[in-house]
Amino acid sequence: MPKGLIISNVSNIYEVEDFENKKIVKCIPRGKLKKDDIIPAVGDNIEFEYQAEDSGVINQIYPRKNYIKRPKMANLTQMIFVISMKMPKPDLLLLDKQLAFAEFNNIKSIICLNKVDLEDSKYTEEIFNMYKKIGYRVIKTNAKNGQGVDELCQILKDNITAFSGNSGVGKSTLINSIFKGFLTLEGELSNKNKRGKNTTTAIKLYRIDDNSYIADTPGFSTFEINEIESKNLIDYFIDLSRYIENCKYIGCTHVKEEKCGVKEAVEEGLVSAKRYETYCRLFEELKEKELHKW
Repeated sequence: MPKGLIISNVSNIYEVEDFENKKIVKCIPRGKLKKDDIIPAVGDNIEFEYQAEDSGVINQIYPRKNYIKRPKMANLTQMIFVISMKMPKPDLLLLDKQLAFAEFNNIKSIICLNKVDLEDSKYTEEIFNMYKKIGYRVIKTNAKNGQGVDELCQILKDNITAFSGNSGVGKSTLINSIFKGFLTLEGELSNKNKRGKNTTTAIKLYRIDDNSYIADTPGFSTFEINEIESKNLIDYFIDLSRYIENCKYIGCTHVKEEKCGVKEAVEEGLVSAKRYETYCRLFEELKEKELHKW
């Protein structure tokens, strides 16, 4: 039975790319999936059955590596977080929240520092080195002149990638520059963008070459991390979590306790004080929401 990848969903009609011949087939879920409350999502690997030349029925959804509720997507392998060095200025609080979100969902994170030509190189290097030290891959780009685009193109290969960034960071310019670097571009994304900003309400995967896709989405606007329990938040700050074993007390929240391994690491300069401040802020926000949940 044919196997494929769901690349879009419009009004519960799923476009499926047949793995064997790359043909696009419009499918609906079989009734048993609805009965079992299994809802397909863009990014799902599925087994389907042809009912006509270009239509079919989804019979089975294979196990997912991850699933994001908003926007609904499955099996993202990586996210590229685009940060503008100027106009707008870097929002590191949002970035840290995004990184925790990706860690929680088992998605690889890549940080893209865009508009590097507009900001003092010392400040750019400070941010670059802070996140590189943690272990994240950080790329410097200038979407307008193509700086860093070749490196991004290499990172995209054999991945399903979503871009995220605040309005004005240059995300769309970057994506369009990337598409120009691939010979298989059919122009769909560029043409659609010409119709005006913020017109996209559906999620779609665009193939840039075999096994490489960019997710065009309405955006990860709020990046709520409410699914993470406050007591587990530290696990998704990978630089801070390395020092949990040095905490004296079991159940340490790493906020107010004495003899906390994480706080000691901050005091010794082993981890970024800015990252720790973000952790404390997000911990308190999650704790507050948990207290008023019911």
